[in-house]
Amino acid sequence: MFVINYFFVALANLVNLLIVAYIWIIIARAILSWVSPDPYNPVVRFLHRVTEPVLRAVRERLPAHQLGFDFSPMIVILVLYFLKEFLVPVLYRIATEIG
Repeated sequence: MFVINYFFVALANLVNLLIVAYIWIIIARAILSWVSPDPYNPVVRFLHRVTEPVLRAVRERLPAHQLGFDFSPMIVILVLYFLKEFLVPVLYRIATEIG
């Protein structure tokens, strides 16, 4: 079934692309947090709107947030990197096993 094989390859490529794009969005958000950007800028608002739900969920579970340093972007990037290195090869392997 080459159709299912191509489906899983395309799914693996899409997951890889989404994970890498989200990592870069989090990096951009972290860099912007070092400066004082205009909060009404559409790019700043987009970055905040896309990343804040994930970062807030991690931030609420970290006791280190009380120290004044936000480790949540680094933790989210590490989790995303783990998913990229684990999930994408698994999808490729499923594609080769089916095909």
